[in-house]
Formats: sequence, C-alpha cells, structure tokens
Amino acid sequence: MKAILATCLVLAVAVFGEKVRYDGFQVYELIPVNEQQVSALKSMEELNGGYSFWIGASTVGKAVHVMVPPHLKLNFEDSMKLLNLNHSIYMENVQEKIESSSVRTHYKSFGWTQYHTLEEIYDFLRDLESRFPDNVKVVKGGESYEGRDILGVHVSFNKANENNAIFIEGGIHAREWIGPATVTYMLNEFMTSTDSRVRNIAESHDWYIFPSVNPDGYVYTHARDRMWRKTRQPYGFCVGADPNRNWGFHWMEGGASNNPCLETFAGSKAFSEPETKSLADYIESINKKLVGYIAFHSYSQLLLIPYGHTSQHLENYDELYRIGLKGAKALEKHYGTKYTVGNIVETIYIASGGSMDWVKGEFGTRITYTYELRDTGRHGFLLPAEQIIPTGEETLDSLVTMLEEYQK
Repeated sequence: MKAILATCLVLAVAVFGEKVRYDGFQVYELIPVNEQQVSALKSMEELNGGYSFWIGASTVGKAVHVMVPPHLKLNFEDSMKLLNLNHSIYMENVQEKIESSSVRTHYKSFGWTQYHTLEEIYDFLRDLESRFPDNVKVVKGGESYEGRDILGVHVSFNKANENNAIFIEGGIHAREWIGPATVTYMLNEFMTSTDSRVRNIAESHDWYIFPSVNPDGYVYTHARDRMWRKTRQPYGFCVGADPNRNWGFHWMEGGASNNPCLETFAGSKAFSEPETKSLADYIESINKKLVGYIAFHSYSQLLLIPYGHTSQHLENYDELYRIGLKGAKALEKHYGTKYTVGNIVETIYIASGGSMDWVKGEFGTRITYTYELRDTGRHGFLLPAEQIIPTGEETLDSLVTMLEEYQK
C-alpha cells in the first residue's frame, strides 16, 4: 500500500509539475456590428465556458480577440454562426507562438534580445546599483502572496529633483512580458545613453522604476503557464485576482468580475492582494514627490488616460490628450508604429480598479498614462523577443517627447 501511495505521489508531482500547453489553441478575431452581438460576447466571457478573451467585447465595431481550445472549436464556430458574427483565425496555434517567442540562448550579460526571468531582472537592478552607486538604489516596493519582494530602483541624479519624480510600473499582468522588458530597456537608457534629449529627461527627474509588480504571476508564466494573468492567492478552487482591478478607487464599478475563476476577478475586496496593498502603501509614502505615474501593459498599441470606470473626462484631460498625441507621433516616427490616444473607456473598454486610476484619483498626480504596447494582435501577448529593442526605442522616444512637453 505504501508503495502504491508513493507511486501515486510521484505521478501527481510529475503531472502537476508539467507546464501547461496550448497545442491547437487558436485565437479568433471578431468584430461585432450590433449591440446584440456585443451583449452575447460579454455573456460568453462572464460564463467562463473555457474561452479566454484576450480583448473583451466593449462596443460595436471594436475588435474582440478570443482564445479557443481545440475541443471547443466547433461549438465556438457554431455560436458565431448563430450570432451571424463574422470571425477569422488571428493566431493559428498558440503553443507554436509560445515556443517561438520564448526561445532563450545562453547570455553573458543582461540584454534585450530575449525575455528574462524575475531573478535575472532583479540581478540586473542590483548590478545597476553596484555600477552607479551614487545614482541608483534598489528599493522594496512591497511583497507578494508567496513572499517575493517587489523590487525596483530609485534613480536620482540631483537632490533637487526629489519632488519631480516619475513612477514607472511594469508587469502587473503576468503574461505581458514586453512590459518588464521595455521598462528595463528604458531604465538602462536612462543610465547609459549619450543622447542629449534622453540625458536631459533622465537627469531632470527622480525615478521610481518597478519592472515587475506581480512577481508571483510572472514567475508562474515562466515555470508553469505562459498565459497566466493574475496573482497567485487561492480563492477556493480557483487561484489569483486581476491585480489591475484590485485597487481601491471605484473598485468593482465595471469591467471587473466577482467570479474568482475569471481573469478579471477583482479580488474579494479592494486591496485584497498583498501585491496591490503593499505597493499602494509604498506609493502613498512617496506620493508627494510624484509628478507622474506611467504603467506599461500589452497589447493593442494604445496610450490610455484615466479613468477606467467612466468616459467622463478628468480635470486635465485636454492637457494629457494633447501631449499624448505628441508622444504618439514621436513613437510613430521610429518604425511607423501607430498608437491611439484617449480615455480608457472610450478607447478600449470599461476597466475599474486600476493602479493608474487609483494614483490619479487618490493624489491628483498630474502626468498619468498607461501604455498598451505592441502589437495589435498578430502576436498579442506573445510578442517575439526580436521586437523588444524596437519597442523600447520607440516607447522611449514617446516618453521623452511627452516629458519635454511637460517641462515647457
């Protein structure tokens, strides 16, 4: 009996230790043309019937991206026919895309030709501190459910910049690997670039830069499930909450779910996740120093302005929009990448309880944007590593241009 139990335990460890695979999973693009189709797609997402909505339904005419497992393919296509909703396959095989975007080679130093693990990112931060001890200090912004530190750096070139600080957030959604990669790319440029415009922006601000604020989720995407989005705190039979629906500003007022099994589960209450609560406490401790808060997500090529619970424009929307347009134009010059600028609700969908909204609503921070980085869906969350540097270059161009405008 003991031998049988031991064998079962070994088998269980082997099974649960394997990585989740997405062989035969396909991503469809749908464009609803009437409110009935929009409503049906929203119901389908809320039912959690085995489909993963990479971009959920919002309004008529806006593209919806849905990942469909092979065993539900026929059911899904039948449903689309009943709805008279045109659909096309946007990604043929998700597993193949995962494998092509996650290829790693041996590296001698940290770089941007491949995606890195959390520990490699943290080692990069520590290395910067050792190389630039007068300007870089590794700081702890919080702690995760599984006990990991949320590490970032405080960068300062001049004590006079203390109250002219920008907070940079990356990786709040675990599977959006291009976020941490872009954040570390820009951080490296702040420290090493010889471009006079970059140097001016870098050295005229203090920076609080956190590449991966959902460390448990990010580790899980490397170890077990590349498509994981949430935190890792258990909720009954399901695990994790959406850490960008969990902040205490208009929490659960749209675009969020109370179902723990859905990817947009907002948590049991505002700040139920150790990651969001501890990071919020840290931000509150430095809020009087902050003039800007900028978050990096993917995908869709958008530059978003608060708020996510309402289409009503905030008090300095015109300023944010005007300067955001200049940032988008600067971004486009490098590789022709086009971004749309606007209020979250108007531009993408309702999404309450986000980090940027909390900062803006709680402290009135002047400069508040969220980048939804490359691309528009051909690769989606699985952007190939060869696009890291181009993404970093064009995004840095955009950020520098916008901050120059705010300096005027």
